[in-house]
Amino acid sequence: MLKGRALWALGTMSGTSLDGVDGAMVLTDGRTIEAFGRTAYRPYSEPEREVIRAALGRWPDEPGVAEAAAVVEDAHAALLAGMLAAGGQDDPQPELIGFHGQTLAHDPAHRRTHQTGDGGLLAEALGLPVVWDFRSSDVALGGQGAPLVPFFHHALARYMGAEGPVAFLNLGGVGNLTWVDPRLVQPEAPGAVLAFDTGPANAPLNDLMRARLGAVQDKGGALARSGQVAPRVLRDFLDASYFYRMPPKSLDRNDFHGLLDAVADLSDADAAATLTACAAAAVARGADHFPAPPARVYVAGGGRHNRALMAELTRRLPFPVAPIDEAGLDGDMLEAQAFAYLAVRVLNGLPTSAPSTTGVAAAVGGGRFSPAPAAP
Repeated sequence: MLKGRALWALGTMSGTSLDGVDGAMVLTDGRTIEAFGRTAYRPYSEPEREVIRAALGRWPDEPGVAEAAAVVEDAHAALLAGMLAAGGQDDPQPELIGFHGQTLAHDPAHRRTHQTGDGGLLAEALGLPVVWDFRSSDVALGGQGAPLVPFFHHALARYMGAEGPVAFLNLGGVGNLTWVDPRLVQPEAPGAVLAFDTGPANAPLNDLMRARLGAVQDKGGALARSGQVAPRVLRDFLDASYFYRMPPKSLDRNDFHGLLDAVADLSDADAAATLTACAAAAVARGADHFPAPPARVYVAGGGRHNRALMAELTRRLPFPVAPIDEAGLDGDMLEAQAFAYLAVRVLNGLPTSAPSTTGVAAAVGGGRFSPAPAAP
C-alpha cells in the first residue's frame, strides 16, 4: 500500500532548454520532505534534440510529435532503468515514478497544454507505477498549468528551516519565481505561496549560441561578459504586455521568439549580453510582485552557472541572491525532485496547484496514475 506514508519517489524532468533528462529521488509523504536520494542525468544527443525541436509548438497527432514522443520516452526509460540498476543492496529503491514529459506546446488561454510522453508505457517498461500528465487538469479548470514546482518550493523552505519569506528562482529555458512563507503549513493556504513565470531565461540565449556559433550555451556567460547591452532592445523587451499582467501567469518557450530578431544586428557578444540582461531584468520586474521582501533569492537551474546572468541578477534585485547549492541542495536537480514530490501528492489526493500559483479557481490536484503491470 503506497498511500498515506512516506515513500521513495523518483522524479524526472526534461525542460524547455532541451539539454537532457534529470532524475532524482525524494523520500516524502507528499507533505514534508524527509530526505533526498540519488540523482542522474542523461543528455540528449544533437539528433535527438533536433527531433524534439522540430515538434515544438505542435499538438498531439501533428507531424513530428510521435517521433518526439519516442525520443522522450526512450531517453527517460534509459535514464530510469539505469537509476534502478545503480542502486546498491543497501540503497533505497523507488516505489513510484513522477514523469513530467516534454512540453511541446502550452496555450492556457485556450485551456490546452501538451507534454509529450506516455507514462503508461514507462510503467510497463519499468514495472513501477507512474504519475504523469501533471498540467492538464489545472489548465482544463482555467489555470495556467505552470509553474507547478511552487508547492515543492514551499516544502523545501520548511525542510531548510526558513523562518520567514524566501524566494526560489529557476532559470531554465523560461524563468520562474516562487515566493513562499513557510510559517504557513499548507502551501495552498492564502498567503503561503505566490508563483509565476518571469520571462525568457536560457532559451533565447541558447538558441542564439546554436544559430551563430554552433554551441549549446554561453558557457559560464563568457561571451555575454565580453559584450555590451543594447539599451533599446532591453527597453522594448520590458515594454511587452506580459510584464504588465498581474501574476499568476505563465509562458510558452516561444512566447518571446522575437527577441532573436531584435538582436539580429548586434555582434555575437553584444547579442549575448543583451539577452542575458533581458532575462535578469524580467526577474527583477517580477520581484516587484512579492508580497514582502524575501530574506534571500535562491537560484536553481542551468542559468545559475552563467556568471554574467548571476551578476545581472545581483545588480538588479534588492535582495541577497545565491545559488541554492549554498544551502546544501542540488540546483541542477530541483525540478526532478519536485516531480517526485508532486507524484506522491497526486497519489494521496493532495492539491498540486492553487489560485496563487497558476490562477486556477481553487486548489486542484493534477496528474494521471498508471499502475505497475500485474505480476504474471
